[in-house]
Amino acid sequence: MGDDAFLLVLAGVAVFVGAVVQGSVGFGVGLVGAPVIMMLDPGVMPGAIQVVNLTMPLFTLAVGWRRVDWRGVGWALLGRLPGSALGAVILVYISAYTLGILVGGMVLVAVALSAWTVAVPRNAGTITGAGLVSGVTGTATGIGGPPIALVFQGDKGPQIRATLAMYFFLGAAQALLILWLVDELTVEAVRFGGLLVPFMIAGFLVSGPLRRYLDGGRVRVAVLVVAGASAVALIAQSLGR
Repeated sequence: MGDDAFLLVLAGVAVFVGAVVQGSVGFGVGLVGAPVIMMLDPGVMPGAIQVVNLTMPLFTLAVGWRRVDWRGVGWALLGRLPGSALGAVILVYISAYTLGILVGGMVLVAVALSAWTVAVPRNAGTITGAGLVSGVTGTATGIGGPPIALVFQGDKGPQIRATLAMYFFLGAAQALLILWLVDELTVEAVRFGGLLVPFMIAGFLVSGPLRRYLDGGRVRVAVLVVAGASAVALIAQSLGR
């Protein structure tokens, strides 16, 4: 197996694991996939993971679009628009290695917040604020799920998954457009992201039985461990450059 194929398989496994979690709890593909892809090939980030972020929600929405909280999505997108612009500015003016530290740090923060159940009041202000933070981190690093997920965590599972799916789809489309406008979206990034889609589909299919038969907390803990380990390795790699 060539080096390129080996890197693709490693990135694909990370996306597969992230898709299992996102299919089960509503977010996770960026949390797990972004730091691994960043370690393997920083040149395709964050465009590659945004291609996955754009594609995966379509599978959730195909069966659950009626459960979308459209008001919540609207407030979140209102915050995401300026956040995405700020994220693009950050992406243009910092190095790939600094971005690696940023991605790793964001994942560790997300892991800590996810492990510690934080009660976040849900209103127009908090949703818009979460959308702003999500736009910055999502555009710059491909990891935009945790802020929004924390705000909507009080909903029932199907509604959380549907609402987050709609937000991620529209947010990823917005992020890809902004990345293209600032000349940070390469053909190679789109191609690599497209090659990861089959791994994502496989993970989504596996998540169906897990939703029904496994305790979601067990799956989440396992992924948080993987995501945390990937983040630490990414930070160490970036500091060592």
